[in-house]
Amino acid sequence: MTTTPGQPQDGSDEELVLSPSEAAAHNSAMRISGATKGERSTRKALASIVLGFELIIVVLIGLTIFGLGITDPRWLGLVIGGVLALLCVVSLATIRFGEVGIRLGWVTHALMLATAFILPAALFVGGIFTALWVYCIVRGGKIDEQNAALRAQ
Repeated sequence: MTTTPGQPQDGSDEELVLSPSEAAAHNSAMRISGATKGERSTRKALASIVLGFELIIVVLIGLTIFGLGITDPRWLGLVIGGVLALLCVVSLATIRFGEVGIRLGWVTHALMLATAFILPAALFVGGIFTALWVYCIVRGGKIDEQNAALRAQ
């Protein structure tokens, strides 16, 4: 039997120890995702983290569109950024209620990628956040399945 570095030789699992700042961030994400009201979902916690950071990015995309004057009525950039930011906030607010927040998150990412028709640089940033979103949703779902299997034992 081979073990990876840092893994105990007897096959037991080590307990993950978080620093105080990591523990505070984890507890915050779990609280936002509704984990204090029953089942803890890593997928929802990771999704809320991505949407929180994306909120900042969509506001900056809107301000960039406005500042560069790309759209004919210049204020349209502010409207685009505001609508995307509002969608992020609504997604964050509803993420704890079933799948509504996750689905709104997908819509948010699709619309953020669509802003690349106006501001091509948004495709790069939107692509990074969409890849991060997909990874967090898929990996978080697998972690939740593993946790459910462990609880069932």
